[in-house]
Amino acid sequence: MSADKYDVIIIGGGPAGLAAAYKLAEAGMEVVLIERGDYPGSKNLSGGVLYSRILDQLIPGFWEDAPVERYITNYITTMMTKDDYFNLEYKGKALGNPPYNAFAVLRAKFDRWLAEKAEEAGAMIVTGIKVEKVVKAGNRIIGISTGEEEMLADVVIAADGINSFISREAGLRGDLRPEHLAVGAKALIELPREVIEERFRLNSNEGTAFAILGEATYGVAGGAFFYTNLDSLSLGVVMRLDDLARAGIKPVDALDDLLDHPLVAPLVKGGKMVEYGAHLTGEGGLHMVPSKLYADGMLIVGDAAGFTINSGLVIRGMDLAIGSGMMAADAVLEAKEKNDFSANSLSVYQQKLEDSFIMKDLKLYAKMPEFMESERLFKQYSSMANLLLAKVYTHDLTPKKHLLKSAMDTIKEERISMIGLIKDGIKGVRAL
Repeated sequence: MSADKYDVIIIGGGPAGLAAAYKLAEAGMEVVLIERGDYPGSKNLSGGVLYSRILDQLIPGFWEDAPVERYITNYITTMMTKDDYFNLEYKGKALGNPPYNAFAVLRAKFDRWLAEKAEEAGAMIVTGIKVEKVVKAGNRIIGISTGEEEMLADVVIAADGINSFISREAGLRGDLRPEHLAVGAKALIELPREVIEERFRLNSNEGTAFAILGEATYGVAGGAFFYTNLDSLSLGVVMRLDDLARAGIKPVDALDDLLDHPLVAPLVKGGKMVEYGAHLTGEGGLHMVPSKLYADGMLIVGDAAGFTINSGLVIRGMDLAIGSGMMAADAVLEAKEKNDFSANSLSVYQQKLEDSFIMKDLKLYAKMPEFMESERLFKQYSSMANLLLAKVYTHDLTPKKHLLKSAMDTIKEERISMIGLIKDGIKGVRAL
């Protein structure tokens, strides 16, 4: 490899950058990936759910080698009040058959493994270095500067996360808006494998993923999550930044209360807290995605491009990141064949995204952020659902009412207007 000039420089060692590095290196390109942390994944807290069929296209049968935790077969949606909760559970037998639908992963382990695969394919990964700025020749991006030295390339791929100053410097993204951001507070709790499988009713490597609404975020827009790993539990709260600022609430307080909740406390009992922290995440969906994802000599991928989806039932980011990294690699390979790395040539990347599940799914759920602006969704509907079920299951010698009458009474007790309920219902149908 040349000491100062490469085919591609990738900034950021998350799933998007590593997927691009792997595919490009496998195709014989000279690739260097620069990661600010001590190793790819070192800055990540706990983990999440990887919807993994896109990774199976990049590395077939990856789960036989990768440090994945459990394949997710159980999905539980919870509506929580301070003292009560209502679970809606789905278990899919087919979800436990390869190629698996989703895995719980711990990013510190998973990202490091994917980095090793990229290195095996021929990519060079440099860690512990911060990229200061891009290097330009006129309007064309020709490399990066670390402050002490410059590195040149035909193409720079920005995979530097939600705060991506590189894409802002290149003029592809503006400042982030508070309503498009959320603060997540996460914890990782160790428990023996057999205890997890007994408490969550799991066989072998099966796993469970919770999506929690209501009291978990003190009524602030957002939600909570809870995933089973092999011998640990990942859980946390995600709270939208603008709503959080108005409410004056600390996410760590919400997380502490979640750990003490009647749903969660028995499940984490006896566990050892091994990680605890907070980070910024995207919540804007399609509204965060820049109109242009390419420039002369540059592409942006993953979180840097705003590729996240919160459908209310599932949160997706890693599969979109990996897919965008693969499509960026394809675009670079086509540009290499033409020896043309102009914006016009690299624009094929955006077309690949438009034709893929990434942009189609982002467009499908484009109205979800607007739907999730309703305070009733986080403050009143969980209370309403639990109160109604309390009436259904409580038998105190008072004559029972018809379920519809009980539902109408509950709506009145929660002071929810029928017009508001209907509006939210219509928005929910449109959003999903």
